[in-house]
Amino acid sequence: MWLVPTLATLAAGLVGIGHAQPWRDELASWSAATRSLPDLFRLTGTVDAATGPYYLLLHGWVRLAGDSPAALRLPSALAMAAAAGLTAVLGRRLFGARAGLLAGLLLAVLPGTSRYAQEARPYALATLFAVLATLLLVRALDRPGRARWAGYAAAVAALGLTHLLALTLLAAHAVVVLAARRAGAPATPGNSAGVGHAGGAPATQGDTGEAAAGVGDTGEAAAGVGDAGEAAAGVGDAGGASATAGAARAGEGDTGEAAAGVGDAGGASATAGAARAGEGDTGEAPATTGDTRYRRLPLYWVLALLPVLVVLTPLLLRARGQRSRQLDWVEAARLTDLAALPGGVAQSSVVGGLLVGLAALGAARAGRRALLPGLCVLLPVLLVFVGGLVVPLWVPRYLLFIVPFACVLAGAALIAAPARPATAPPWQASAPSGAAPGSPSAAPGRPPAAPDATPAPALAARRWQLLAPPVAVVALAGLLGLPEQASLRQTHGWPRSATVDYRGAAEIIGAGQEPGDTIVYWPRDGWLFLDLGVSYHLKERPRDVLALRDQRQRADFWVTECPRPADCLAGARRVWLVVAGRRPDPLTVVPTATGDALRDAYTVTRRWHRPNLTVALLTRD
Repeated sequence: MWLVPTLATLAAGLVGIGHAQPWRDELASWSAATRSLPDLFRLTGTVDAATGPYYLLLHGWVRLAGDSPAALRLPSALAMAAAAGLTAVLGRRLFGARAGLLAGLLLAVLPGTSRYAQEARPYALATLFAVLATLLLVRALDRPGRARWAGYAAAVAALGLTHLLALTLLAAHAVVVLAARRAGAPATPGNSAGVGHAGGAPATQGDTGEAAAGVGDTGEAAAGVGDAGEAAAGVGDAGGASATAGAARAGEGDTGEAAAGVGDAGGASATAGAARAGEGDTGEAPATTGDTRYRRLPLYWVLALLPVLVVLTPLLLRARGQRSRQLDWVEAARLTDLAALPGGVAQSSVVGGLLVGLAALGAARAGRRALLPGLCVLLPVLLVFVGGLVVPLWVPRYLLFIVPFACVLAGAALIAAPARPATAPPWQASAPSGAAPGSPSAAPGRPPAAPDATPAPALAARRWQLLAPPVAVVALAGLLGLPEQASLRQTHGWPRSATVDYRGAAEIIGAGQEPGDTIVYWPRDGWLFLDLGVSYHLKERPRDVLALRDQRQRADFWVTECPRPADCLAGARRVWLVVAGRRPDPLTVVPTATGDALRDAYTVTRRWHRPNLTVALLTRD
């Protein structure tokens, strides 16, 4: 189930991965990763400390795989593929196998997924660790134990090391932990006493009030029905092995998929009477309301985060004083930014709007079962937005890690998309989607259906009929995003019209340079990184004649230029001038003493224009 989204995302991430030239953020990653370890440590003391662990990872990777665009981006592609697989697992854990599969596939087709799978920045890794930490939290709430809490702590530490703002996800985790503690049982679906229970319905009712006792994973089936209502009493999902009466204890159904006489979603079923109605615990150990382990869940959660705090404190202290330099280009958050967020993280306004609509529908249909993924979407957005009103923090890609949780909610919406037949076939004794708990089709006293005798091909055809409409919606999302999928493989700049063609400038200089040539860039103090872009694409290049201290010596991404440009230019016969923008006369835009020295001693011999760049060859008068 998880393999299909993983492979689909990996394929989408690898297609054209090396075509678009690195943009300015990736150039910063390349510059940091190709420095020596002492230089890299000094860099993080000046700027980009929060991204330092990613630079360290990339440093080791570059030594093994090289620094081509594809090599720089491959770790992100692998991380995003793993994130899609874990999204499918989390969706299955919360809403059933079909919902998980659809959530993973939806994440795979989003243009934003491909975009950040093909970027040498830490956002794909943060997305992976966000989903992993949440999944491990669910497992720890199912059955608290030291190993499970340790795994959760490790995932949260990795999340913080890759993206500090992603730690806002912990607010959602805290609420879910408190809800599980209040319920006295795991906060996952299928547990009639836990937070997955919809609106206080009796224990014999399904999680969302849509089906009777013994409801399967998605709450769509009546008593005696397997996962998502696809198998009858005593029949394992897709005809797996059966178990004798009494072989399954209450609470042994994975993610609440085994109730009275219901087969485990992994392929084994149990006959009627094998479990008590309403006791489909989430996992792996039965629990009773008031169980000491669940009363102490907040304590366990806080204790798990203590080593995380120890690991992240040095990073937080190192990054504390760098905000003004790193985020000086970010504006204060505005209400209109919230409306633009879906399009920003999905890299398509249309697809982002579709995702929001599906997620909202899934949250409404799932009810209280949507607590975990819903909070994982809403609380980070709210916290970063409120913080962005005070300090410059609001950048849509910083919230990429919430997208998998929106896909999980969308998957919950899609499994309810196909209308159920008025009369269920003999092998599917399920209530129609949305049936009221007290309706005849969901009556808890209704006897289980007879064992299924439908041929396997008919069962497969029925499953495809159930899956085809939601898969069509996922395919529609993919089709709507095709224009953005094509454009992001041409350029990573945002907006697309703002692409800076470093490669084009380097090709011009490389083709025309002569021994003794020098080069001058303008501007040098911003985030365009003209010198880094030309350096990346042109290993043998003219001497940077005005640079007194380069990036390594300064321990940042800029250079210190000569205070007396006329003296530094003395003896330089030819100068390559690279300036930002399309300039009919590039000499006129270079300000201060540098511009005066060039205008006094040089004449433009030839000029080339590339997207958002002008290259000129100057010769001494």
